[in-house]
Amino acid sequence: MGAEGIITVHNLLILSKHATDYQNLIQAADLPGLSISTASDIDAGAIRGLASDIVFGEPSLICRILPQLSGLRWVQSTWAGIETLLDPSLRRDYILTNARGVFGGLMSEYVFGYLLAHERRIIERHAAQTAGNWDNTLPGTLRGKNLGLMGVGSIGACLARTAKHFGMTVRGYTRTSETCPDVDAYFHQSDRMAFVSDLDYLVSVLPNTTDTHRIVDAELLAALPQRAVFINVGRGSAVDEDALADDLHAGHLAGAVLDVFQEEPLPPGHILWHTPNVHITGHTAAPSIPREIAQVFIDNYRLFLKGAALLYRVDFERGY
Repeated sequence: MGAEGIITVHNLLILSKHATDYQNLIQAADLPGLSISTASDIDAGAIRGLASDIVFGEPSLICRILPQLSGLRWVQSTWAGIETLLDPSLRRDYILTNARGVFGGLMSEYVFGYLLAHERRIIERHAAQTAGNWDNTLPGTLRGKNLGLMGVGSIGACLARTAKHFGMTVRGYTRTSETCPDVDAYFHQSDRMAFVSDLDYLVSVLPNTTDTHRIVDAELLAALPQRAVFINVGRGSAVDEDALADDLHAGHLAGAVLDVFQEEPLPPGHILWHTPNVHITGHTAAPSIPREIAQVFIDNYRLFLKGAALLYRVDFERGY
């Protein structure tokens, strides 16, 4: 609000394939001093964004019109991943916030869906049913199993909490943070091999940074027990895919569940399509739900009006 009681108008560009959904949700919040324009492609976005000081949308689109946004002060990403906006050639003279705190539940459903399927032999039992075979093989259980989380941010913390519901022991591998009460033991950079020893499940929820590039390499995979299952719902860049395929072909791991890859979509001839004991999904573990993502923007906009620190601000140097 200005000195004479006049509300300052902020111009918001919503740049997203779901722009209309986001517009309806934000308008329903009746936010003060907000003028909204929308675009679903970069051509319209470049034109309508000329007067915008705030942009809310998909990083893959926003990064392509950054040079045209002369009055930009703040970008709110609809995704957790903001790698395309971290390119060193792009400007960094604005506040960047991403979507956090909304994906943990969805990630838990995905990860523990596959953990339970593995222990209860759901896929094998369905195959036996299809073949008309009576399968009375005793199932396993998650209780007492060791879960290793690479990354213990908001998503990792949610996974740890779910693991405790099933009576699992949880290890966390993290850069510095040790704030999650559901993690039984923390490991840091120099403890990588000790971290993975004796794990039943290794789950990566790491962001894409220089420190995490191919951190799941041949050495780390070799240190996992043969019974271990690897799950990646973070970023494909964290994994040496050739080394993972080699280990699975050799039977050195029990399996892998992969939702993210170095190249997406995964090319038709990629080795992982023909690797045994792999379950592949197309980056669908935790989709952005407009209602929840819009609320992140709404909460942050109210802080923005007060001049307060915004939630989930990204450090351009760290990459998260």
